Amino acid sequence: SGLIGRSWAMVFAAGGFRVKLYDIAQEQLTTALENIRKQMKEMEKSGVLKGALSAEQQLALISVCTDLKAAVEGATFIQECTPENLELKKKIFGQLDLIVGDSVILSSSTSCLLPSKLFTGLKHVKQCIVSHPVNPPYFVPLVEIVPHPETDPSTTERTYALMKKIGQSPVKLNREIEGFVLNRLQYAVISEAWRLVGEGVISPTDLDLVMSDGLGMRYAFIGPLETMHLNAEGVSSYCERYAEGMKLVLNTFGPVPEFSGETVQKVNQALSEKIPVVPKVLDARRKWRDECLTGLAKLKTQMKSD
Repeated sequence: SGLIGRSWAMVFAAGGFRVKLYDIAQEQLTTALENIRKQMKEMEKSGVLKGALSAEQQLALISVCTDLKAAVEGATFIQECTPENLELKKKIFGQLDLIVGDSVILSSSTSCLLPSKLFTGLKHVKQCIVSHPVNPPYFVPLVEIVPHPETDPSTTERTYALMKKIGQSPVKLNREIEGFVLNRLQYAVISEAWRLVGEGVISPTDLDLVMSDGLGMRYAFIGPLETMHLNAEGVSSYCERYAEGMKLVLNTFGPVPEFSGETVQKVNQALSEKIPVVPKVLDARRKWRDECLTGLAKLKTQMKSD
């Protein structure tokens, strides 16, 4: 019932599904429900609540439970949202494996643990899959669907269909790979950003501006491959024009940074001046970020329907 679990509960309820939120402590569940109620009411007030149901109708679909067996009874889809710890996740899937039937889908929110490490050896491995959301899932719709080598294709298809039904944007990976796809792309950007700042080419704040007011504006609507396609007369034309230049630049990229030492201090100082590391300030900035994402999601939906 942490941040990711609460977000998933809200997304599924917005899609009209009954949700049972499980945790080991009742007080955590009580806090989670209070948080969900507050968020839903605020979003309803500002006109950005997802789904066709009212906040009260959606809240009525969410119940809580501290008993795992009772929590999953009658479930068709189980989304695990425990902390990013392999042993903890294996333990919970081991428990679920003993109590579920042959039709329920067992899905993990993990952002980097490979399905083969999570699910191998489980009796219901064919029903297991990773559905990796982007934080915060309620505001960013992408879900990476990553199968275990033994996952049944029907599990992948059912998960994909469910994610579409609740308004998310699922993508299917054909096989597992370290970091999946989103984090591989994200880490490539972070890595070069770190090198550019560390080598004194650009300040941390200007580096972020290159993304937020440059690449990010474009990538909010189209990806890097479509960008290539549109920036020339198709991808083939782009490669003919720019391949040599791209290779020249890519060959100057340095090794993977250590993410330590002077560059950490330099980046931390710049960001802390802009956003002091104080809970109240960080929370306010996160709230602003989520409002921006909500507005962007609304705009994208509107532009698609136009």
